[in-house]
Amino acid sequence: MPSLPPKLSVIVPCFNIEGYVPDTVTSLVNNAKDEFEFIFVEDRSTKDRTYEALLHLTKRLKNSRVIRHEQNGGLATARNTGIDAAEGRYLTFLDGDDWLAPGYLAQLVDTVERLDVDFVRTDHVQVTGVGRSVHRAPEGRRHTPLDPRTSILPVDDTTMVDYPYAWAGIYHRRLLDRGLLRFHDGLRTAEDRPWIWALHRQADSYAVASLRGVFYRRGVASSLTQIGDVRQLDFFRSFDLVLGELADDPEAGRLRKKALRNYCVVIAHQLLARDRFERSVAARLRQLAAEALGRMTEEELTEALVGMGEQRVHVLRRIRGGMKGVAA
Repeated sequence: MPSLPPKLSVIVPCFNIEGYVPDTVTSLVNNAKDEFEFIFVEDRSTKDRTYEALLHLTKRLKNSRVIRHEQNGGLATARNTGIDAAEGRYLTFLDGDDWLAPGYLAQLVDTVERLDVDFVRTDHVQVTGVGRSVHRAPEGRRHTPLDPRTSILPVDDTTMVDYPYAWAGIYHRRLLDRGLLRFHDGLRTAEDRPWIWALHRQADSYAVASLRGVFYRRGVASSLTQIGDVRQLDFFRSFDLVLGELADDPEAGRLRKKALRNYCVVIAHQLLARDRFERSVAARLRQLAAEALGRMTEEELTEALVGMGEQRVHVLRRIRGGMKGVAA
C-alpha cells in the first residue's frame, strides 16, 4: 500500500553556515512529526563544511534529506530546488542559520488547516547577539480569512508587502500549482519582494496568525545583509520585476505608487550605507540608482518621496538630479 504524501514540507537553504547547523537541526528535531518532511538544500558552500555537517546532524531527523547543488545559485534558486523536491500539502521555509521553537510547526499546520486559506503569515522573533525582539506582521486583523489584496495599501504605511520574509508563514500547495510559490531564479538578495507581491495580488485568501516561533538571526557574518558586494545590487532587478508584473494588474495605477515608494526606500537605504561597498560596487550602485529613478516620472517620484525624511530625500534628489520642490 503506497504511503501518504507528507502534510508539510520544510525547505531549508544552507550556505556557509556550518556553525549554526546544530541549532537549526535540533530545533527541527523538536518539531518533527511522521507527516512532516525536511529538505535541506546545500548551495555549494565555499568557506566551511556545511554539507558534511548536514549529512552528520540530519541522521537524527526523521524524514529528512540533503540535496547539494553542483554550483552556487543563490537563495532564490536554492528555495526553488527545495520546492521542486517537496511533496507536502503545505510548504514552509527556514533559513539555515535560524531556528524554531519546539512544537511551532504543528501550530502552524493547525492554523492553516483551521482557517482553510491559501497561506498564513506570522510574527517572528529577531535575534541580535543575546538580544530578542518580537517583530509583528503589519496586518492588525488576526486569525480570520482575508483577501490578500486588501493588505497591500496604503502607500505611505508599512503593510504586508513590506514584510516579505518567506519563512514567516506557511503556503498551500495549490499556490505552487498556480505558479505563485516559486522564486525568480538567480536573485541573490530581495528575492522575496516580487514573490510576496505576487502572492498578495493573485492568491485568493490568507490570514495572519499571532505565532512567534521563528527565531531570525540578524548580523550573521555570511548573510548578504552584512556583505557589501555586487550581489546586494540584485534588489534593482527584484523591484523592476515587481513593477513589470504590475503592468497588467487591474489596479496597476494604485499599486504602482506603493511599489515605487518601496523601491525608493530601499535605494535610499543602500545609498546611505554605501561605505560598506567596494568602490566599484558603490559606483555601480549609484549608476543603477540614477537609472531606476530616471525611469520614474517627476510626478511619480515627487509623490513617492513625500514624508520620507530629509536625509533620504536629499540623497535620492542628488542621485537623480533635477528634482525640485520635493517635500521631505
